[in-house]
Amino acid sequence: MLRTTFPSAGLLLALMTLPALVFAQATPTPNRIDGYGTPSTTAPSPPNPSNHGETEVNILSSYYSQDGNNGAVEGGIGTQQLTDFTPTIILNIPLDSVTRLSANVGLDYYASASTDRIDQVLSTPSSSDTRYHVDLGLSRQLADKRTIVGVGGGFSSEYDYLSFNVSGSWARTSQDGNRELSVAGQAFFDQVTIIQPAELRGVQPEEGGTTRQSYNLSLVYSQVLTQRLQASISTELVAQNGLLSTPFHRVYFKETGGALGTARTERLPDQRLKYPVGLRLNYYATDLVQLRGYYRFYNDNFGITAHTFELEAPVKVTPFFVLYPFYRYHTQTAADYFAPYLAHSTTEQYYTSDYDLADFSANKVGLGLRYSPVYGIGRFKTPFGGRVAKFKAVDIRYAYYRQSTGLTANLISADLSFVLP
Repeated sequence: MLRTTFPSAGLLLALMTLPALVFAQATPTPNRIDGYGTPSTTAPSPPNPSNHGETEVNILSSYYSQDGNNGAVEGGIGTQQLTDFTPTIILNIPLDSVTRLSANVGLDYYASASTDRIDQVLSTPSSSDTRYHVDLGLSRQLADKRTIVGVGGGFSSEYDYLSFNVSGSWARTSQDGNRELSVAGQAFFDQVTIIQPAELRGVQPEEGGTTRQSYNLSLVYSQVLTQRLQASISTELVAQNGLLSTPFHRVYFKETGGALGTARTERLPDQRLKYPVGLRLNYYATDLVQLRGYYRFYNDNFGITAHTFELEAPVKVTPFFVLYPFYRYHTQTAADYFAPYLAHSTTEQYYTSDYDLADFSANKVGLGLRYSPVYGIGRFKTPFGGRVAKFKAVDIRYAYYRQSTGLTANLISADLSFVLP
């Protein structure tokens, strides 16, 4: 029987699939697999429901900025300039010794020069918008002390869509604590408002309906191999139906040229299946250095095949201060329906010039730091009955992203952790 003094990576991965604690901030973007756009801020590992004595509060925020010259709104040649600010509050509230209520409330405020070109003029209402999201969940540890089940649901709203989601999960740890299997399912139901380019309104009929459904099934199996090595294998199968194209993305054709008014709106199939498989390894090289490696293979019925490699190396500078440099490499083939500006033919059934579906490679490099003293950073009284809260930890990350298509991005994120006894 193998035991380790380090936290089980498998346990954390399994818990993170609990819909009561995983907060879906929106339906997965239908066209994106690399995630270079507005990134999700890394949430802290959710607690075990048996840790019932404290309410945990995490205040997260991130600022993301990108620029490039392949915007899909203008047929693959326009600006991709975008900024996004995402404040979020995550709560984990104990109801009793085995049950926890969780909540994720936040918003995304973005300004996009790309969507400002929907009407071919500047400073239109589409140039900026705010998305609001609320997700709630309930997790419970069963009598065997080794099984956790959860249910959850939520919604998000933006100017052109409204999304609802429901979820359920199950995770079980082996009796010796060295193995864990988790299963989680999530369904999204979206209502989309069709917004076409100005010159095509009333000219090109709307296709694909106004609804979208996405169904995700996540499976994670983790294993403690030695006292220093832990591994997990995972997959998240995704099935999507409905409107998978973006109605305000233009496509220009080689037969008609690029003059205003000759475009059509992007058209994609109304079904998409995704088949990713991931392998994660955590190696505790010394008491001060840890290596975290991840590889993912991705394939879908749009014709995209992708490989993603990640490496993170947390280093304990002091017992309470950790630096963690990280690197990510992604490469993918183009979708069957992608072609750049003026390369599509009008005889094609499906077409897009969205560079999320192009052939490209990308690198992301960054540095994070975490400060978490044993007794916290500080204490202060709250307005809630004079209770004393503890400022537990702070986590700050910076990342730089560059794509072979020329797109570049910068991301700064912060996580402030608090505890209410």
